[in-house]
Amino acid sequence: MTDYKATLNLPDTAFPMKAGLPQREPQTLQRWDSIGLYQKLREIGKDRPKFVLHDGPPYANGNIHIGHAVNKILKDMIVRSKTLSGFDAPYIPGWDCHGLPIEHKVEVTHGKNLPADKTRELCRAYAAEQIEGQKAEFIRLGVLGDWANPYRTMDFANEAGEIRALAEMVKNGFVFKGLKPVNWCFDCGSALAEAEVEYQDKKSSTIDVAFPVADADKLAAAFGLPSLGKPAAIVIWTTTPWTIPANQALNVHPEFTYALVDTGERLLVLAEELVESCLKRWNLEGSVLATAEGSALELINFRHPFYDRLSPIYLADYVELGAGTGVVHNSPAYGVDDFVIYKSYGLTNDDIISPVQSNGVFSPSLEFFGGQFIFKANQPIIDKLTEVGALLHTETITHSYMHCWRHKTPLIYRATAQWFVGMDKQPTSGDTLRNRAMKAIEETKFVPAWGQARLHSMIANRPDWCISRQRNWGVPIPFFLNKESGELHPRTVELMEEVAQRVEQEGIEAWFKMDAAELLGDEAPHYDKISDTLDVWFDSGTTHWHVLRGSHPMGHETGPRADLYLEGSDQHRGWFHSSLLTGCAIDNHAPYRELLTHGFTVDENGRKMSKSLGNVIAPQTVNDTLGADIMRLWVSATDYSSEMAVSNTILQRSADAYRRIRNTARFLLSNLTGFNPATDLLPAEDMLALDRWAVDRALLLQRELEEHYGEYRFWNVYSKVHNFCVQELGGFYLDIIKDRQYTTGANSKARRSCQTALFHISEALVRWVAPILAFTADELWQYLPGERNESVMLNTWYRDLSELPEGFELDRAYWERIMAVKVAVNKEMENLRAAKAIGGNLQAEVTLYAEDALVADLSKLSNELRFVLITSTASVAPFVSAPADAVVTEVAGLKLKVVKSGHAKCARCWHHREDVGVNPEHPEICGRCVDNISGAGEVRHYA
Repeated sequence: MTDYKATLNLPDTAFPMKAGLPQREPQTLQRWDSIGLYQKLREIGKDRPKFVLHDGPPYANGNIHIGHAVNKILKDMIVRSKTLSGFDAPYIPGWDCHGLPIEHKVEVTHGKNLPADKTRELCRAYAAEQIEGQKAEFIRLGVLGDWANPYRTMDFANEAGEIRALAEMVKNGFVFKGLKPVNWCFDCGSALAEAEVEYQDKKSSTIDVAFPVADADKLAAAFGLPSLGKPAAIVIWTTTPWTIPANQALNVHPEFTYALVDTGERLLVLAEELVESCLKRWNLEGSVLATAEGSALELINFRHPFYDRLSPIYLADYVELGAGTGVVHNSPAYGVDDFVIYKSYGLTNDDIISPVQSNGVFSPSLEFFGGQFIFKANQPIIDKLTEVGALLHTETITHSYMHCWRHKTPLIYRATAQWFVGMDKQPTSGDTLRNRAMKAIEETKFVPAWGQARLHSMIANRPDWCISRQRNWGVPIPFFLNKESGELHPRTVELMEEVAQRVEQEGIEAWFKMDAAELLGDEAPHYDKISDTLDVWFDSGTTHWHVLRGSHPMGHETGPRADLYLEGSDQHRGWFHSSLLTGCAIDNHAPYRELLTHGFTVDENGRKMSKSLGNVIAPQTVNDTLGADIMRLWVSATDYSSEMAVSNTILQRSADAYRRIRNTARFLLSNLTGFNPATDLLPAEDMLALDRWAVDRALLLQRELEEHYGEYRFWNVYSKVHNFCVQELGGFYLDIIKDRQYTTGANSKARRSCQTALFHISEALVRWVAPILAFTADELWQYLPGERNESVMLNTWYRDLSELPEGFELDRAYWERIMAVKVAVNKEMENLRAAKAIGGNLQAEVTLYAEDALVADLSKLSNELRFVLITSTASVAPFVSAPADAVVTEVAGLKLKVVKSGHAKCARCWHHREDVGVNPEHPEICGRCVDNISGAGEVRHYA
């Protein structure tokens, strides 16, 4: 038997079938570094329009987790796709370096009683070490960026820039000092930002407490009575017994109706609507003597249960009729609403009683409870209330309560002297910060759109921003306060610039070691140099100032305003939030045009990642087992607008999808063997109809993909590229062209037309997947024929895909109809193979019985219809002539009949043809193959 293998154009490529990503990806990273890929991108992009994605800095502490990987991969896919779209899209990675977690880590390692300067030295070194570790892990994900020159909030230039940003806000009139209740963590020993508060269940003791009346005659008059006739008290309900020692007032709602209830021994005042439930809770019986509006009770004095102190009634709209008595006890030092109401009645900061120290312990001078930790003092306070006859009821409840996101310990509101950015404070010019921010939100595009309403509600309801902290490792608030008046030095902004210049040279240490006389001279004895540091959210929230127009100016034609900020959904209350406020305070607009939010990662059952549950997916493990491209493919396939499910099973599905895409690419490459685009590329008008359709289909898909990339809809990119590989290519086009590609002459028009289409599709495909499969695309790029530059990323979307001309006979709709027919034929073939009626498709001869319009369509392919259907013969007949045993298909107006061919099998093309052996020189092959070997070669027109 003659071996005709040498006469075939068999596929061949060095592009490996096995990806070996864990081993190959590090080699690719080394190549990118050796060719200076990021720098080359900046060179070719210098005259392009800019697209600036500003990196929200991760915190420099610990290894990266799967959420970090999602974030960085999404950013990289956007930067890469924008680069391919013709933008100069630099990516400057950054790190948040100051703040309590690093200081706490140093304290745990080296002890708490270190000198402040030593603490800062160790914190700086620790942050630098953590950054190097995280940097290597981010690079391993394939993230392109200026890794040699990232920004770090602890870099001297950025620390100085942050002080200058604060100076701008001082100059614009947004910063003030005030005594206000702030979120306070005893473990941190500092105020917390709103973004550092999380809510967990907590058990608390509730108490109903009677405050005896001091103004009995006024209370009687308020209820329209000549006198009370017996002792009376007003009853409050609270879940924080520890706040009772700091009680200074009682709040009622001006519009609620309050009842005077006779319980026998005394009269009790509480909301009329709650009388029945309260008496039941207290195991009392009573009757309502009289009622009065809350407004009638204003300024009536009651007595503190165990201190010689009056508690007047103040009116407050925040009082509710839920659980409780409709009366709220007011401790202005420990409640935001309490504080606001208390101050609205003309009381000053000096009037506020604040016995809780920074460590959560009552001050030693507090009678009865001095030196006790507040939460442990709850029971002694309850005992004292019982002793004086003021306690009506107590029980334990579980409720949602604020906790520190770092220490997971309960927080309190605590009034302390802090520095604030005023939300409603009138600035030196223009609108208030709240109004500026609300306007900026309306001008910002949100992805997904619901983020706009979320951020809007946060800004609408947020209190003033407490920007001061009492820590060592942070950017200083370089203020001098007059010792007598407490006012800022009149040259504060000027002095801040002098401090910034020193910090720029020496870091934040310059401020802490500075003597006030160095800047103030003879004035120094009259001023206090404060030691507060800035909230770490101010660090990252001002990067639009000290990075985009400071350490890493982006050169955007519209100034230092980023096109996009992208972070997790928690950053509506974090980085998005603080950046918005500082941007509006300094520039009167948001520092971004668009905000993209992604969800958190969960396991396949929707549970949070937890070591205790054993469901943590570590990106380092994925890199080492499957490869970073598999993780990138999973990220692209997942709708990030909500929670993102990941597990080993889900990643394995991504690996399966990856193999399909890789195998498709490998098939394309293997069939481009011997193809030189410089000499073999055919013009569109010389290509076969099917090949022109395939290129046109790729063009239509590319237009959709460009739109999806532009809208950051990566899951649409993934699904459409995958479907194109599986359906239009794998299930139709590539299946059909195998015969033509393998059996026609090596340099024939039939083969070169096919290779031209494969080349165009390959050039487009490698770019389509480059933002997602960063490593694989660059590997594929090296194997494509023709001269090319060093990386796919040094190019833009492929623009040589040709569109089917208007009026083309075998147009898009035509091939859609042919595909439907092929699906119907394949379905019947599968049935026959399962029944062992035929072996392979080429054993089959098919007759298609069709209505006239479909007959006309099928006849246009002439004798090449068999190549489309991949059968040895294919004939067309009128629908009415279909025999009774013809198979009815899902295609309207089509029946078919498949029979096993009785002809011999060609040893070269494997078709069963009647002319096999006709040529005595080649008794084992068909006439077509003889012609392709030794004759002029077959001519194909369509497929």
